[in-house]
Amino acid sequence: MSPGHGPARDYPAKPENVYLFATCLVDQFAPEAGLDTIRLLEREGITVHFPEQQTCCGQPAYTSGYPDEARAVARLQLGLFPNPWPVVVPSGSCAAMMRHEYPKLFADDPALLAQARELSDRVFELTEFLVHVAGFRQPDLGTATTVALHTSCHARREMGSHETSAALLAGLQQVSVVEQARIEECCGFGGTFSIRFPDISEAIVTDKVESLRATGANRVVSADCGCLFNILGRAARLDEIAASPAPTLEGEHIASFLWRRTAGEKP
Repeated sequence: MSPGHGPARDYPAKPENVYLFATCLVDQFAPEAGLDTIRLLEREGITVHFPEQQTCCGQPAYTSGYPDEARAVARLQLGLFPNPWPVVVPSGSCAAMMRHEYPKLFADDPALLAQARELSDRVFELTEFLVHVAGFRQPDLGTATTVALHTSCHARREMGSHETSAALLAGLQQVSVVEQARIEECCGFGGTFSIRFPDISEAIVTDKVESLRATGANRVVSADCGCLFNILGRAARLDEIAASPAPTLEGEHIASFLWRRTAGEKP
């Protein structure tokens, strides 16, 4: 598989060490997804290193048209991963920023460009890493369930990790995956897009919620917290408006779903 645009990627052998770039949303709002990412990697015999100085990848500023501000944020990340270990990112969106956009940000600075290229070559989205590097194979210890997969736009179009997310779910014997209508369409989050254009974002995410509900899935699984929060937040608001006695759509990050299923933990 060739993730995203460009030539096919050469994957390394499973390493003894990796860095974790947790992302802002995981760090601030979904720490359990970060911890489950670490649990998944450590069970594969990999030591996970977490540089505490890491912050944002710079994508919100970059996609909002502020390259100088994005460059300042990205520059802070360049020196945090000095050893030649893979950098695993539990978000296709953030991974795409670091892998594909960092070299563009520093194109006019030869020294930083070299550093950005070296780092970008070591960036892996979590499910991509689990499938192509770690060789993830774990028995499904959960009961039968049905899920729908949502993949962020960047993960699908720049990292190609919709394929590896689907492959991981397909490897769980008791999990049935159902496909939502217009699966390739955006959820309406788009980082600052949802803040700058709330009415358009609301219309898009409402359509996405309806598509996911229509699958009859027990829950939605995604490798990107931004999409997940947007979808589940809108679903909860629609439930509130309809005075629903129980949530009509639940979900979680794929790291937590995988860990729960393969560690035998109850939802």
